[in-house]
Amino acid sequence: MKHDNTKIDIELTKVDYAILDSYRDFCDGLSEYLGNGYEIVLHSLHDLEHSAIKVINGYHTGRKEGAPITDLALFWLENIRRKAGKDVYSSYFSSNKFGDPLRSTTIPIYGENDRIIGLMCINFYMNTPLSDVLKTLGVDAAPALSAAAPPTARLENYVDDIGDMIAHTLREVTEEVRALGSITAPNRNKEIIARLDERGIFKLKNGVQECATLMGISKNTVYMHLRNLHHKG
Repeated sequence: MKHDNTKIDIELTKVDYAILDSYRDFCDGLSEYLGNGYEIVLHSLHDLEHSAIKVINGYHTGRKEGAPITDLALFWLENIRRKAGKDVYSSYFSSNKFGDPLRSTTIPIYGENDRIIGLMCINFYMNTPLSDVLKTLGVDAAPALSAAAPPTARLENYVDDIGDMIAHTLREVTEEVRALGSITAPNRNKEIIARLDERGIFKLKNGVQECATLMGISKNTVYMHLRNLHHKG
């Protein structure tokens, strides 16, 4: 690629490309979570004239894949380079070409040799109807249904200690199994271990030992059930 002194395009390695590619799925998941009020743009610094390699909800700014980097992002990048900044991000208010207000953030993506190889840019369209925001939160804007719970709600346990998480999951699974009248008492431990295995608990360090202790059985018994389960699988 031809360079001149004004360009800051960079050559990307295979690892750099892999890192940027991994952010494509991240963008999809983040967009599903945030909703259509947010534009998400993934930039590669390999070609600043066509830096946007992933654009979601681009109608907020009129951008599509292949769009160039913005002037503000370019200034921000140069400022970081001049000051040798690291782990820097920027949040600010801006507006699109139609004059609509945006709340924006620009986050650097680092590749090999601690170089900035891309940017994750997120723009919230501040004229997004409140009804759309509520739908993203799983709330129907209609007054009669405003207290409706999200249809796919699931409890997630936030703990400070991995041992607490193991104990909590074991209690939860044990209650599930005991509530099933079809599982006889002699088979409960087998079913509990199977469900813990499905949740990945035994991938944790000391997961087998801690579950065995809490269940009042030997870790060899846990391993026996796991071997049988995996053999059948």
